[in-house]
Amino acid sequence: MLNFLQRIGRSLMLPVAVLPAAAILIAIANTIAAFSNNTNAAYTFFFSAGTGIISQLGLLFAIGVGLGMAKKNDGAVALATVVGFFTVTTLLKPENVTKYFNISSSEVNAGFTTLNNGNVFIGILVGLIAAYAYNKFASTELPTALSFFSGKRLVPIMTALFSVVLAGILLFVWPFVYSGLVHLGEFILRLGPAGAGLYGFFNRLLIPTGLHHALNAVFWFDVAGVNDIANFQSQQGTQGLTGRYMAGFFPIMMFGVPAAALAMYHTADSKNKKQVASLMLAGSISAFVVGITEPIEFAFMFVAPQLYLIHALLTGASLFIAALFQWTAGFSFSAGLIDYVLSLVNPIANTPLMLILQGLVFFVLYYTIFRFMIVKFNIKTPGRGTEIPEPEVDLNEHETETSKSKYSHTASTIIAGLGGEDNITSVTNCATRLRLELRDTSLMDESKIKSAGAVGIMKNGKHQAQVIIGTHVQQVADEIENQMEHNEK
Repeated sequence: MLNFLQRIGRSLMLPVAVLPAAAILIAIANTIAAFSNNTNAAYTFFFSAGTGIISQLGLLFAIGVGLGMAKKNDGAVALATVVGFFTVTTLLKPENVTKYFNISSSEVNAGFTTLNNGNVFIGILVGLIAAYAYNKFASTELPTALSFFSGKRLVPIMTALFSVVLAGILLFVWPFVYSGLVHLGEFILRLGPAGAGLYGFFNRLLIPTGLHHALNAVFWFDVAGVNDIANFQSQQGTQGLTGRYMAGFFPIMMFGVPAAALAMYHTADSKNKKQVASLMLAGSISAFVVGITEPIEFAFMFVAPQLYLIHALLTGASLFIAALFQWTAGFSFSAGLIDYVLSLVNPIANTPLMLILQGLVFFVLYYTIFRFMIVKFNIKTPGRGTEIPEPEVDLNEHETETSKSKYSHTASTIIAGLGGEDNITSVTNCATRLRLELRDTSLMDESKIKSAGAVGIMKNGKHQAQVIIGTHVQQVADEIENQMEHNEK
């Protein structure tokens, strides 16, 4: 079950990665409006382009989950999700529901009005259906008379049939689901700033399991009616309130996490400081610029869980403070410098410059607390008491004769460290991590994997593991797959 939820969390990263395009287009529109003092044709053009992406979030999530949960990233899965999504949303249109039950439009449950192209919840369900159909039927051979529909051609057909069943179930279940989600959203909203703080705390605690993406969906997208990202980007919320489930992350990711990295560098053994500096500098730049904090978080979350608990508490405190004073900013991908700058030209942002001041305070808090804890309790953060292996490959320069990819040696070293190709069942990735299905995790050589430049390693039982690579994880994953496919031929 945990692995299933982790895979969903990883799958959600694909559609989320599309959102910066919407944010940039809307930012261009807001900049035009700011300098021209009116909403002219150019503003309308770019604003409509950005909101056009946001309005299709449900479909985007369907495709992302379908591709992420399928055994292979096959175009047949994407086609199947589109078929399934439109099947469900069309069948459950309010005007059709009135005909099914012979009732007036005023009697239709309000939940059916949300089952449109922007409904992320439906998108996730359809994505799971399409992935199941692909995994189950992509290799199916039908009788000769129907052989044209065999294999991958059967996947969209079966997805459509399953989607009809899903629509039939939702016809009766959705009113109750919708009411429950609304009540959950209302409960969190009633907690006000405290609710934002609790969300921030659990968001960080769930990072090791990968389940934070599922929690994020409740607050960032239209699952429980909060829809913080879309409302902020399309400027359809309430100034000072919309963005409260995002704003508090900016001080943490841009200032807090780099400060923690600095504390770990300053407390590292002298002989290891060069290697620690390289690791922490790269992670800090990633956190500050694009808001990806996993390279640094995974560097200490397992060797120093007490520090990670403090990190989660400080994250909750940051979201609580920002929400309390109604300092808001928003992002489309994560709370880094790029999204912060884009927020400055978004009219719905509320005193976003105060988040910089808050960030400076949290920089001091993180550095002081982390350094004190590390020294006081002799916590073995990276570079303290252990040698850090030198990478065997320069990711920016290395090439081999057999492959022009600069990640070739990194991939081959990781494959060997995982116990060889025969021990690898599947390889996928999220924003910074390789997610692996292995026949036996005990065959892993962690020191060899780390010598390839991996930031950290996490085993989940006998068959599952994660290797934290960094923001170039996609290229490494692709090269691993290429080498494994080449050797199979």
